[in-house]
Amino acid sequence: MTNEWTKPEHAEAYLARMMDIPHRLEGEATLLSEIPEQSRRGLDLGCGDGHLLSLVLSHCPNATGVGLDFSATMLQRAQDRFTGDERVTLVEHNMDDPLPPLGSFDWIVSSFAIHHCTHQRKRQLYAEVFSLLEPGGAFCNLEHVSSPNQRIHDRFCQAMSMTAEDEDPSNKLLDVETQLEWLREIGFEDVDCYWKWRELALLIGFKL
Repeated sequence: MTNEWTKPEHAEAYLARMMDIPHRLEGEATLLSEIPEQSRRGLDLGCGDGHLLSLVLSHCPNATGVGLDFSATMLQRAQDRFTGDERVTLVEHNMDDPLPPLGSFDWIVSSFAIHHCTHQRKRQLYAEVFSLLEPGGAFCNLEHVSSPNQRIHDRFCQAMSMTAEDEDPSNKLLDVETQLEWLREIGFEDVDCYWKWRELALLIGFKL
């Protein structure tokens, strides 16, 4: 199946509505609260237009950041956002493939991106994230997860003002519990769902 995110119109449609996602600001605020302000270097997986990376870099004023994405549309928007900002490096990469050599990081974040990977690739990616983190580093994944059943999913769609036709065919949603267990098996500590609203969840683990 073709990933819809290769299409400029799909990326632009998401960017037009992303700030209208209910309770998104709450999730982002919780994410920021778990990243030490003195952190020096971070990575945003599926950085999109650079929204989350910009937030984290504002929170960590002495940090540099790498934004990774495979959508030309998203990368152009991120480039526009960070023009002249020497703290930011943007990398074109498809997360279906192993992460390129990027060095190590104090924090790795992601926002509504990893759920487009297959479940097998999700787990592989989490292990790659663990290997890239410095001791004490945080992995914060603000993610779209699956509902326990169709009724709850239908209520999520209603709350999002979505119909079945609006759902992204690129989605490969997975439940919170499975992903938390993967993180623990890989070696992350203090693993939990730190925030959740319906199918939107913040999964965090630390490399201690």
